[in-house]
Amino acid sequence: MTTGNYASVNGIKMYYEIHGEGKPLVLIHGGGSTIETTFGRILPLFAQHYKVIAVELQAHGHTSDRDAPETFEQDADDVAALLKQLNISRAYIFGFSNGGSTTLQIAIRHPEVVDKIIVASAAYLREGLMPGFFDMMQHASLENMPQPLKDAFLKINPDTAALRNMHDKDAARMVAFKDWKDSDLQSIKAPALIMNADKDVVLNEHALKMSKLIPNAGLIILPGVHGAFLGDVCTAVPGSKMPEITVALVQEFLEK
Repeated sequence: MTTGNYASVNGIKMYYEIHGEGKPLVLIHGGGSTIETTFGRILPLFAQHYKVIAVELQAHGHTSDRDAPETFEQDADDVAALLKQLNISRAYIFGFSNGGSTTLQIAIRHPEVVDKIIVASAAYLREGLMPGFFDMMQHASLENMPQPLKDAFLKINPDTAALRNMHDKDAARMVAFKDWKDSDLQSIKAPALIMNADKDVVLNEHALKMSKLIPNAGLIILPGVHGAFLGDVCTAVPGSKMPEITVALVQEFLEK
């Protein structure tokens, strides 16, 4: 059964859902996304084995905004504060795209709450993203935002100004993105699984580099484009078994 809840966290009303029972597994969506658009296909599969805590970050989906830019560090602090409120001392954390960068920051900033991390299609250096990405972000417009993401947001919140605000803050975060230090990743103590797609927005060489910097990390490259191996609403391939394969791979990593 889905239970959608709100928690007052660092000045925002943060939305989260809890599905299933077992060890806690936090799911953190990508930029411009919601729980449903990123994880709708695989969340029910995870909920058969874990207590899934799916969150929506600042300005996204059901969650309110604050009078401050979005940052990966702030998102990490918000998720850690939510876990504290829920009396969850340690959790597995799985983040996709921007949510993957947030997951890295949780492991860096709040190691005490992290059991293991799964980082899917995320970067910690500007050079880790495909050529032309930051030029594209400089000229990002709401009109060019993928329609399924716009539809999903407006279904939750019909305020077009809120949609534009989320889009603009997401774009501004990427335009302003500054490289993190290698030592930040080297400081991560939690076992990590780095996942990437062979035709991803994140370069496979970058995923490999992250897997070598984090002391206890493995790497999986799966076929497809950004989000396809999760069954993300924008890139899901009808009839593909990749989402089920992804869940099986993640579960094997978590159980070992």
